[in-house]
Amino acid sequence: MDDHNLKADISARYKPFLDRVLNHHRDKLHSIYLVGSVLTQDYDPKISDINSVMVLHKMDLKFLELLAPLGKKYGKKGVAAPLIMTPRYIHESLDVFPIEFLNIKLCHQAVFGEDVFRDVNIENSDLRRQCERELKVKLIGLRQGYISAAGDKNILARGFIDTIAGYMPLFKGIIFLLGQMVPRNHSEILSALEEASGVSTQAFKWVLKCKRQKTRPPIEQLNTVFEDYYKAIEKLGEIADALEV
Repeated sequence: MDDHNLKADISARYKPFLDRVLNHHRDKLHSIYLVGSVLTQDYDPKISDINSVMVLHKMDLKFLELLAPLGKKYGKKGVAAPLIMTPRYIHESLDVFPIEFLNIKLCHQAVFGEDVFRDVNIENSDLRRQCERELKVKLIGLRQGYISAAGDKNILARGFIDTIAGYMPLFKGIIFLLGQMVPRNHSEILSALEEASGVSTQAFKWVLKCKRQKTRPPIEQLNTVFEDYYKAIEKLGEIADALEV
């Protein structure tokens, strides 16, 4: 495991799991990767999971059966269950999950084997289509979440705070479509999105601040955030719809 670019905490928590898998199942594995927040400044050892992808030479359900019992032990150390794929699955799924594979491509580190994600090709037309669809889904979720909160500021605040990280892969996809360099860290992603699209991301930045500081703002502010969220997502949807790729 080449851990010279990893924080000591991450290496210490993940390496025993990696060694256990490689010592017993190396012949089944094509490659293994760390992905997501563990490679960014947003990683917080108190709350962040260590996410990874394991690529098998071919799908092997017995491998999953052998891997499953490790979840309880290493899950307590913040090691999330890895995504399991094969090279064939990746090749045949790029058009179905372009946002997800773009995010892996942009933010991954191979810790074993050949890097299959480095050169994957994401078609802009597939990416635009999924971005537009996900933006429409976000609008539905915002409406339903706001109604379901029934004016309870704690429920509303938790809804914003718990879901803010889930917007970032989508925002990175939009930045990519607009031809700009895609940052890794959340605050920089929001700044890049605003610069590339002209859409204000101040509401999202405010939610990130609340998440870091563990604050629960008054309902009046949350109502304003809801409106700003909705207008921003609506405008981004219009931009995605109008893109010619």
